[in-house]
Amino acid sequence: MLFTISLSVFILVIVNLLLLKFSCNKTSKTNKQEKKPVKLTPKITIEQDSERLAPTGS
Repeated sequence: MLFTISLSVFILVIVNLLLLKFSCNKTSKTNKQEKKPVKLTPKITIEQDSERLAPTGS
């Protein structure tokens, strides 16, 4: 009984490993072209408002 269970588990593990080996999607690796990094320099202008705020009274 124990031998039968061990044998069936072993066979299932072997089948699982074979399926894993042969069912993987094979993707081709693309060669990375060397590109110069793009430097982004955002121009942010902050305008200061000179409005006076009314007192809230709290």
